[in-house]
Amino acid sequence: MSGSLMLSISALVSLVPAAVLPLRWPDHRNGVFWIVLAIGVGGPLIFVYALTSGVWRTGFAVTLWIIIAATMTLFAVLALTLRDCWRLGALLVPYLLVLGLVATIWSSDPAGALVAAAPDAWLVVHIVAAVVTYALVTLAAVAGLAVLLRERAVRMKSRSEIVRILPSISDAERLQLNLLQGGEAVLGLGLITGMATQFFTTGSVLVLDHKVLFSFAAFVVIAVLIVAHLRSGLAGRRVARLALLAYLLLTLGFPGVKFVTDVLVAGGGA
Repeated sequence: MSGSLMLSISALVSLVPAAVLPLRWPDHRNGVFWIVLAIGVGGPLIFVYALTSGVWRTGFAVTLWIIIAATMTLFAVLALTLRDCWRLGALLVPYLLVLGLVATIWSSDPAGALVAAAPDAWLVVHIVAAVVTYALVTLAAVAGLAVLLRERAVRMKSRSEIVRILPSISDAERLQLNLLQGGEAVLGLGLITGMATQFFTTGSVLVLDHKVLFSFAAFVVIAVLIVAHLRSGLAGRRVARLALLAYLLLTLGFPGVKFVTDVLVAGGGA
């Protein structure tokens, strides 16, 4: 077993307690919660540091682990600072655990180093903006899913244990909109620095590849959602569905493109 695979499995295992804890102690944010959350954050972060130390790698599995590490870190920060955000962990961590399993399955695929002619500062800002955007929109999508599940439970008069753990509809909607507003601002920065990076690399400000098109589409969807909410009070299922659509677009443009180029195309050509 390779060292990379062992580290991947270790990072995957570190997420398990944080995924299970809400089911065992749904209403507690005590010392055990923070210890388990710290383990869930530390495992992926250590693995990503080991993978990318000295060089930024671009493989599909590496991309998924970067997403997991960034999202868990952001979730931990927000759980410390925002009321009821910690309750999203009941949906978030199991989802990230599935992503980690997928990344572990494809951990043997080669991960090339990032090559770009742009200045290091531009490149770093662009990469950080892209990763933070995806983490913010992931959390917004989870909050949107919480809204949908809560509303469905009200209509069906259901008392599901998972739904009971989640934030109330009003709290989940507030979290969702705050996260989307933050994601929109950082996504805008990412698009600007991406165009600058593209100019330094190719001499062209904009190349309309799949990643760029999906990113711009997500930017427009989030902008429409925010404006509609501010002007007409758009809320509930419609906002949640738009948040999930924005997340889908970013997923197609970020890990989705990586999967096609690094797994399907590279695997087909092997």
